[in-house]
Amino acid sequence: MGLELTFTARDAANVRFAVSPLWEVVASVRVVKNPAAHAVLKPWAERVRRRLADVDWRLLSDLVPVPTISIVGFVCPPPATSVPDLEVELAGMAAMAPLVQEGFDAWDGPRTRALQELYADPVGGLERLAEEIRGYWEAAIAPYWPRVRALLEGDVLYRARLLAEGGLRRMLSDLDPAVTWEGETLRLPKTVCEGVRPLGGLGLLLVPSVFTWPRVFSITSPPWQPTIRYPPRGVATLWERRESDPPQALAAVLGRTRTRLLAELDQPASTKELAARLDLSEPGASQHLTALRRAGLASAHRTGRYVLYARTAVAETLLAGDASPAPSGHEQGRAGTAELPGPPGAR
Repeated sequence: MGLELTFTARDAANVRFAVSPLWEVVASVRVVKNPAAHAVLKPWAERVRRRLADVDWRLLSDLVPVPTISIVGFVCPPPATSVPDLEVELAGMAAMAPLVQEGFDAWDGPRTRALQELYADPVGGLERLAEEIRGYWEAAIAPYWPRVRALLEGDVLYRARLLAEGGLRRMLSDLDPAVTWEGETLRLPKTVCEGVRPLGGLGLLLVPSVFTWPRVFSITSPPWQPTIRYPPRGVATLWERRESDPPQALAAVLGRTRTRLLAELDQPASTKELAARLDLSEPGASQHLTALRRAGLASAHRTGRYVLYARTAVAETLLAGDASPAPSGHEQGRAGTAELPGPPGAR
């Protein structure tokens, strides 16, 4: 039968979108633990698994069993704002401490020793979980976040256009091939929860998510707004290496070497990797990367032995602004569907 969400006029007026960094962490754990089941995301998993060897994320791992049938609701409550940062969402997770024990009591996942300790001490356990998530984020998600976020926000804009062109039915029926709209009902594929669920005037929160691919996740239990997490358009191209010449206009300002470094940061990379690609000395590459970081065009992410550089959103915009080739002359200037249960009793 699947899950059917029934809308009223009030529900239609309360449809909104949000991006969730915390959910990307939680959903990505499934991919790291079982890359073979996520072919499109496997290139990312292969890059980050080595870095995660230096990170303690055992509690986070236990909370996301594979295969993922359900995840306890307090791990990742739906975001209250449209584009929260990770710390805002971690504060929301910490506020779930009163729901930890009841949530576990309603969960049929495996109860490891680490989870038993979280059950016994919800406040301290969630503090530990938050620290693990920060370490995991820095190693696995943060270096890729500008590109991931751009894809997610682009999907929101695309669906806003669908809403303007064809209304709510047009926008919702395009979420996923397995999601259909008929009358006043949105039908989702079979999940842990089945049956008819009126939205009760709360509307619907739509969260595009790279790491949900290829499934649709949902929350339909109070007290949160009903939520659908779905894969955005373009996930399959997200990890492809993009070969392009450095933009001429940008090279005229930054210099050819620094512009080429930014172009190479289509995937996060270390100083050693970048120096080898561009035939630079490591000290020289480091000097240029430091300048780019100070200018807000690159970010550095340290994880154990690794320091990875990534392009910032500002750099992505600058590189997209001019695709013409850079001059070859002397450089000017010198010096990268399982159902998510809600609170207690949700299934």
